[in-house]
Amino acid sequence: MTTDNHDQADAIDGAELLDDVAATIGRYVILPSTSALIAVVLWIAATHAMEAWNCAARLVIRAPERRCGKSRLLDMVEAMCHRPLMTVNASPSAVYRAIGANPGHPPTLLIDEADTIFGPKAGDNEALRGLLNAGHQRNRPTLRWDASTRQNEEIETFAMAALAGIGAMPDTIEDRAAVIRMRRRARGETVAPYRIRRDGPDLDLLRQRLNQWITPHIDTLTDATPDMPLEDRAADTWEPLIALADLAGGQWPRAARKAALSLTSDHDASDEGSIPTRLLADCRTAFQDADALQTAVLLERLCADPEAPWATLGANGLTAMKMGNLLRDFEIRSDTIRFTTGQAKGYVRSDFTDAWNRYCPDPKPASGEAVPAVPASTSQVSPEEASPTGTAQAVPSTQASLTLTCENEPGTAGTPWGPRPVPPLSDDGATDTNHTRATA
Repeated sequence: MTTDNHDQADAIDGAELLDDVAATIGRYVILPSTSALIAVVLWIAATHAMEAWNCAARLVIRAPERRCGKSRLLDMVEAMCHRPLMTVNASPSAVYRAIGANPGHPPTLLIDEADTIFGPKAGDNEALRGLLNAGHQRNRPTLRWDASTRQNEEIETFAMAALAGIGAMPDTIEDRAAVIRMRRRARGETVAPYRIRRDGPDLDLLRQRLNQWITPHIDTLTDATPDMPLEDRAADTWEPLIALADLAGGQWPRAARKAALSLTSDHDASDEGSIPTRLLADCRTAFQDADALQTAVLLERLCADPEAPWATLGANGLTAMKMGNLLRDFEIRSDTIRFTTGQAKGYVRSDFTDAWNRYCPDPKPASGEAVPAVPASTSQVSPEEASPTGTAQAVPSTQASLTLTCENEPGTAGTPWGPRPVPPLSDDGATDTNHTRATA
């Protein structure tokens, strides 16, 4: 990195810059929560440091109906992210070529109207889904046969991607994403109209400032190992966002971890998982306190839930054979059991315990802080680089409302465009007990 680049980066306060991005988004779009706003801001910033990441987080912007602001939010992302490539409906081959055209510096893929690609009437589109899944991790190229050279060709898939549409995206994509659930504005909630010719230049200045701040810190971000409040794939997805929050300093490190926990928890709570996993969870409810249940009783209880899919699964609903096939992959099998009413086929609770713990554990009880304290060593900027006390912050932890500002010129004090309530970040039948397995 050149000395000039470092000097430019040192002159930019990362926390204040992220505050400005948050304020600008909040001027044109009302997001469902502060956590959602934080996630979008950090995702935009992360697109400017692609060289540093092992995983490229997906951003899913979904809504239950039209006119919820998802396309407007995607406009904000397009205006401030690095090398945006917007498309409404593209062939997998075109996307492959766009990503692989500049190895090491891929575009940020933005897909609007994604429900026309992955919706219930759109077909499977497995090739594009596979590309988006593989491109979440570095060094997962696709192979294509080049007939002209008669050789295999490796095409890169690694790129940041944002999708906006009505309804849920494929679960394998949402599992790799920060999921933003938009909602229609309520009466009294107002936003400024966005006109790209008028407002676009101001957002482009923010894009340039993000790039000037982040680019000299690529090496620091590459080596960053932030303390993560999440595990497994969720940690892979959120690590770039939290690393950038740590680089910015101020209130962003703690706010980012709160957002990660909040949005991941919301996604897990609404995710019913696959049919086999849903069956496991519903069996736990059906067992209640019983140590064993007859197969017929278990089926009766499962199918009695009007909100469960079991009564309408297939032509005849869930049958003993279907249930046995679904549970067999979890190494759960029925057995002949001696109940007080006599011998019958059934299931023993203890056979489910291991699968319940692994695939659908009970939610952990809330206790104390919802997010671990951020250690002093986590911040990757020196104390004098952090936002000084009294500067505007977009993510307060105690205030119930916030007056956001939007700068007229980079580096100048902002002009309030009016207070808007922002949610504060919160720390955030009969049973048969007398039974034995029947012996031969």
